[in-house]
Amino acid sequence: MNPRHGEVWLVDMGMAAKTRPAVVLMADDLDAPRSLVIHVPITRQNRGSELEVSLDGLFFLEADSIANVQGIGSLPSVRFEKRLGILPEADLKRIKAALVKACAL
Repeated sequence: MNPRHGEVWLVDMGMAAKTRPAVVLMADDLDAPRSLVIHVPITRQNRGSELEVSLDGLFFLEADSIANVQGIGSLPSVRFEKRLGILPEADLKRIKAALVKACAL
């Protein structure tokens, strides 16, 4: 199973971090030469930033989950361990809007 755009996966963030959920942002139809998946990590620590997007009412996440757009990164697809669910379109749009703001796109 390959992570797809808009899905939430449980991801092994590596030695310095822990396994946590993340939203897949990588487009599905790319023929990318590397097996990296662009993602935004999900946390429960809300610091009140405009670059944090609340993800409320999702049965596959704990209450008070936050998509931390500042934490955007890429990891090899083998680090994506388990698909948790699909993000509602409204939440995905809010994450993309925060990304546009963060990167001045």
